Amino acid sequence: MKELLEVYDSDNKLIGIKERGEFYKELVKSPSFKVKSIRLILLTSAGRIYLQKRSKIKNDNRGLYDKTVGGHVQAGSTFEMTVVKECAEELGFAASIFSEKEFNMSIKSTDLKTVAIVKKLEYVPNFKSTRLIGKKKITQTFMTTFYIGYYDGAVRFADGESSGIETYSLIELEKEIKTHPERFTQDLLYIVKKYKKFLKPISK
Repeated sequence: MKELLEVYDSDNKLIGIKERGEFYKELVKSPSFKVKSIRLILLTSAGRIYLQKRSKIKNDNRGLYDKTVGGHVQAGSTFEMTVVKECAEELGFAASIFSEKEFNMSIKSTDLKTVAIVKKLEYVPNFKSTRLIGKKKITQTFMTTFYIGYYDGAVRFADGESSGIETYSLIELEKEIKTHPERFTQDLLYIVKKYKKFLKPISK
């Protein structure tokens, strides 16, 4: 089944719908065009951050540690629907998205071994994502919504995009980033720097 994406211009105006492969072929000629995407970082209730290690067969960022979940928003879908879909299809668990108030209540009253509790952090209409393709750096602009959540259950990667998952405390992760920044994607470095205050255990 073809993956259809809504394509927007630099002013965030919808200009059409393209099949994903077709869009990326045209992006070389029209780099100002962009699509919608989500980026999600998940933690355990104890504050350990789930990082996926990208597969070495991936086209970009091969073998690098990355955010927990990322994905394109398909045409006709929403950011929230994409988070739920990506968690279910790619990681093998259910996710629910809540408002700030509901989120703070839910993370303390929900069995986090069965469902991820997620909230929106921020919508960034011109997020520049830099990726490595071989040794070449490519920067693409996305209309991206960032999310954060908590989950204590099992993770099952289903599509071959990841070769595994590891968890880090914020202190451990910052130490690794300082020592070996080349092991991490630019997306993850951005998230850790910008949303550091959210990367913490659930308060009692």
